[in-house]
Amino acid sequence: MDLPGARDDVLSQPSRARLFQLLGELQRPASTEELAELLGLHPNGVRAHLERLRDAGLVVRVREPRPRGRPRDSWSIDPEAVPTADPPTAYADLSRWLVRDVAARPSPVRQVESTGRAIGQELALAGAAGSPEEQMYRALAVLGFRPSRDSDPGGRTLTYTLGNCPYREAVRENQRVVCALHRGLTRGLLDGISPATRLSAFVPHDPYAAGCTIRLSGPLANEAAARAT
Repeated sequence: MDLPGARDDVLSQPSRARLFQLLGELQRPASTEELAELLGLHPNGVRAHLERLRDAGLVVRVREPRPRGRPRDSWSIDPEAVPTADPPTAYADLSRWLVRDVAARPSPVRQVESTGRAIGQELALAGAAGSPEEQMYRALAVLGFRPSRDSDPGGRTLTYTLGNCPYREAVRENQRVVCALHRGLTRGLLDGISPATRLSAFVPHDPYAAGCTIRLSGPLANEAAARAT
């Protein structure tokens, strides 16, 4: 059942919140049966929770045909998903406190970017499905950045414009440090997904207005341009 006082928020129900988190961790589509097995729940209950998440615009369903029997439902996080739940304030406080501590150390920007790059490499190795550019786009979506993409016809550049900053509370504490973490994270994702692609620009903006841009050149830009044509 939903938690009292939060019935309009689908993520207030613990099983739905865990399903949404699990899909984010997997970074790939998953069937109802697989999700049920991973969570130790009955597939019928999981299917009902997923339908609620889909109605709320948080996940998408694709029906995959099979040689025999009915098509199988495959679920993934909607790249445009915007969870309406406000996270517990303790998480925002913790992120700000950690940033404050890191910023007080010598050479924090260089160290944080290096850490972010290692984290990005780990995320890239999570086995996301799809082409390299689709993997990069979905990785940014799963992390909560709400990316949109634009490529020039010649395939010289691919630009992701980020419609949300999931780190905005921490950015208030020290934007240079947090943006360095994000820049390193982006480089790490590229290391694992498309090492030959170059991060040609990383332009931060006001985290509350969003609109940060990531500009790439190389194989991912070529792939996006080929798909557009």
